[in-house]
Amino acid sequence: MEDFEQYQASERAVLVSVAVNILDDLDQEEFHLLAKSAGAEILEHVQAQRIKPDPKYFVGSGKAEEIAEIAKHLEADIVIFDHSLTPSQERNLERIIQCRVIDRTRLILDIFAQRARTHEGKLQVELAQLDHLSSRLVGGRMGLDGQKGGIGLRGPGETQLETDRRLLRLRISQLKDKLEKVRQTRIQGRAARQKAAIPTVSLVGYTNAGKSTLFNILAESDVYAADQLFATLDPTLRRLNWDGIGALVLADTVGFVRNLAHALVESFKATLEETVEATLLLHVIDSSSPDKLEQIEAVEKVLKEIGTDVPTLRVYNKIDQSGEEAKIVYAAPHLPDRVYVSAHSQQGLDLLKQAVQECLMGQIQTFNVVLKPAYGKIRTQLYALNVIQAEDYDDQGNLNLRVTMAPHKLEQLIKQNHLPIDEILGEKAQQFKRVLEEFEIKD
Repeated sequence: MEDFEQYQASERAVLVSVAVNILDDLDQEEFHLLAKSAGAEILEHVQAQRIKPDPKYFVGSGKAEEIAEIAKHLEADIVIFDHSLTPSQERNLERIIQCRVIDRTRLILDIFAQRARTHEGKLQVELAQLDHLSSRLVGGRMGLDGQKGGIGLRGPGETQLETDRRLLRLRISQLKDKLEKVRQTRIQGRAARQKAAIPTVSLVGYTNAGKSTLFNILAESDVYAADQLFATLDPTLRRLNWDGIGALVLADTVGFVRNLAHALVESFKATLEETVEATLLLHVIDSSSPDKLEQIEAVEKVLKEIGTDVPTLRVYNKIDQSGEEAKIVYAAPHLPDRVYVSAHSQQGLDLLKQAVQECLMGQIQTFNVVLKPAYGKIRTQLYALNVIQAEDYDDQGNLNLRVTMAPHKLEQLIKQNHLPIDEILGEKAQQFKRVLEEFEIKD
């Protein structure tokens, strides 16, 4: 069989989509975006329908011959299937079409390879590529079976194919070891944050939902953001201070797509651990997309697959395009379920911060705090949180503060400074303790 070279950017491509049953929803726009993100020039999009995949060609022999004619007529360099193909299906299709054939997984891997910037991202991409390649390594091609038997060569030696497989297994093992070291470093950093009681808020969502744009605004950062699939691949963490919350870590992660192969999810678990171990997830949704329900389902499926059990706040982004108003929708009093914003026009970002504060700290209330002159440290901390509404001094020289914040956070500050709650809150102390008890029960 001819050994087709790995394709390069700007290759002329024929796309193939197959509805395996009548209920299948083929997202042509997303498939086109994936192909273009890999650098393909789309010549034709062939669509078909089958009751079940053909074991030899996936599409059946007649449709395979039709695709071969189209590819030959249009002088295509590559044929891309919007499905996962078995190794034998890929080889059979390449024989009949006579050009490179790849499936959805290899297409996404190619985009990942282009997007990876950090050492960790490149390790994860290489591991996923080699895992995918290991099942497709066969001895039928020239150069893969170079060690032949013969006079003086017979014996316990190994064929070139066996050598290739052994080297592949060795490299995969090395990559897993390196990624495990990355994972251990992440665990240490995460443990330090947890010890310091610093919450982690992780952004997740369908690719191109505007996660990185929202992250840049919230973190005042400059993570690469573009109107394309998988614009960012590597996880990005930023430590920042938010009013009413204090220090927190904001994490941006890789975007998800439908039909993301299990092998890809497995390879990128080191990245996705920031999602699993987060204090709160912000599920960013493109509110202007006609496919938003399917996209929500795809994200939740991956989160379930990686074992995520974290409180989630849905963030409906791009309301400047959908025409919706900025607002918080509550599942229960002081328990936000979703918030509507626009990262592009910065509508509703104050509501998003309020919703995050309520999710992390509970109900926001107003308290009168009395501080003796010696309690200046907690006053400084309250000002740093930007929660003081008013202040004045009484006749005894005590400072009276009016603060609006979560009771849980106020309790944390009082305990950190080893101060008596009854003295700080006076006659409101018992009411404050009841609020804390309600918060613990709800938590």
